[in-house]
Amino acid sequence: MNAIRATRRLGKAGPEVSIIGLGCMGMSDFYGPADETESLSTIRAALDAGITLLDTGDFYGMGHNELLLREALKGSRRERLFIQVKFGAQRDPTGAFLGYDARPAAVKTALAYTLRRLNTEYVDLYQPARLDPAVPIEDTLGAVADCVRAGYVRHIGLSEMGADTIRCAHAVHPIIAVQLEYSLMSRGLEREILPAVRALGIGVTAYGVLSRGLLSDAQRKPPAGSDFRAHFPRFQGENLQQNQALVQALHRIATGRGVTPTQLAIAWVLSRGDDIVPLIGARTRAQLSEAMGALEISLTAEELDRIARIVPADQVAGTRYGPAQMAMLDSERPESQSGGPLWNTCARWISQRLSGAALTSASPSLCWIMPRVPRAVRSIASRPRRAGDPRRACTCMTSIRSSTSCGARCGSRSKARNTIAGPAR
Repeated sequence: MNAIRATRRLGKAGPEVSIIGLGCMGMSDFYGPADETESLSTIRAALDAGITLLDTGDFYGMGHNELLLREALKGSRRERLFIQVKFGAQRDPTGAFLGYDARPAAVKTALAYTLRRLNTEYVDLYQPARLDPAVPIEDTLGAVADCVRAGYVRHIGLSEMGADTIRCAHAVHPIIAVQLEYSLMSRGLEREILPAVRALGIGVTAYGVLSRGLLSDAQRKPPAGSDFRAHFPRFQGENLQQNQALVQALHRIATGRGVTPTQLAIAWVLSRGDDIVPLIGARTRAQLSEAMGALEISLTAEELDRIARIVPADQVAGTRYGPAQMAMLDSERPESQSGGPLWNTCARWISQRLSGAALTSASPSLCWIMPRVPRAVRSIASRPRRAGDPRRACTCMTSIRSSTSCGARCGSRSKARNTIAGPAR
């Protein structure tokens, strides 16, 4: 494999990383048994080839993936690597998913275990795997921001969140990247999310670039056993047949170019913008080598147009996850619905911290909010604080909803909230 020299920046303010990253999930979970020796060799081969971005999650194999990385990275220069970790997903001893927990205490606890498993003093990017509907995003990001100030986290990201949620989160604390599924067969982010993150200067780390294998040569029959794709609508019955028919047309283009369908699919994602970093879910050195061949492909405008016509997004059969999982994806909700209770939290946060005048002169990431903040909230925000007014003096979320003082409930949280989420100064 030739060494990778090309880099891409994660957002306008983030660090430079290798032009592609290595997604490590499949080495520990979800795609059936993996050979641990080969997994270790694949990670080391990726490092030798110049890949610096490594993507993992604390729930991948219930910690196994982080321990695998720890072993593979022994002897590596930590400062040359960019390790990003997803957190929040809860699992039981059988591996079944129980939901999400993004409460501040849970965030810091999860990070403590991640640091120990990875044997590192910090993670480069820490991101909630999903939006926890029971926890305001301000609380979650506030906890991560505490860890940033303490030196345990370098940057904050988001995963599978909608445009409104991203805007609100970015107003609370700078976000450098959002992780989303993006491929020829999963292009929903192009409608609302991609324009939103580009307006905010946020990058994208794209997973599922092969549509879970549909766009490769490997997926010829329905998945079975412990392969989680067996539960995905796109891999079932007539849906699978229709999707494979679309892919066959893509194979013909790849053959004409003298490349593999895998390489063509990755090259297509690379062509979507310099602010997008594809994550390659290689489990073997052979898969990694094939994927890196995509870096040698430059697609013309005519080829891109032909590919889009051959694999039209609206002709892909089935959703990318099952119904229960789709319901958990904030990124799949229309913009008017994304965020849900989070939008109310965002408005409350602004009303507590900014005057009406400050809102109009705030940073660009806040300016979009002003027209959407309810008139009553703007009115409250513009009024000066009054001594003894518990709604204005107290920073805990309970106080804005209640006319009575929360007393000692705020405690140190009040101080933390005032310092972690203020506007850009």
